[in-house]
Amino acid sequence: MELGLIVIFWYGILHAFGPDHLTAIADFSIGKEAKKTFLIVGAFAVGHGIMLFMFAKILQYYTLSEAFLSYGDVIASSVILSIGIYLLYMVFANKIHLKTHTHEHKKHVHIWFGNEHQHESSTTTSAFGVGVLMGIGGVRGMLVTLGVLHGQVVDFSMILAFIAGVMVVFFSFGLVISWINKDILTNIQNVRRVFATVGIISVLVGGNMLLA
Repeated sequence: MELGLIVIFWYGILHAFGPDHLTAIADFSIGKEAKKTFLIVGAFAVGHGIMLFMFAKILQYYTLSEAFLSYGDVIASSVILSIGIYLLYMVFANKIHLKTHTHEHKKHVHIWFGNEHQHESSTTTSAFGVGVLMGIGGVRGMLVTLGVLHGQVVDFSMILAFIAGVMVVFFSFGLVISWINKDILTNIQNVRRVFATVGIISVLVGGNMLLA
């Protein structure tokens, strides 16, 4: 069983390097404080792992067609594409705002969309939801890995190993995002440039996945 957990852990690491996953993390983490960034990363990883676990359990008893599994890829691609289009709309409609203030001798930067500064708790929930949706797109890859472990019952320890592997990459990427948030997003011009760049990347990644 230990060997199986190691295989699942390394699959989680390789799986997390997918451009769609890193793009989704960037979409939700750009402009957030360090603590919020890592909460988002954790929520996405947990949502992703739970969905894959659910499908793995279903596949122990039922055979799903290739056509059905391909819908998962379409859903994941559509999510990334939609987020990219939304970010670009926010940039070009001038609906991204920045405000700075000093609290306890520390400079704080707040970035929000629309007219009102929304509470950030919804962002973590949204990241969890997107992680769940994109988990559907990772089912086929998980099937290949589980095929190596044929004969073993899929239990929650496997999903914990997968989530741990995913988090190694996601938290490392989160450090990069935190640096961008702290040192680059210091004025509204940089904010719009960064969000436009992330939006374009999301559109390209999501569009390419749909066409592939």
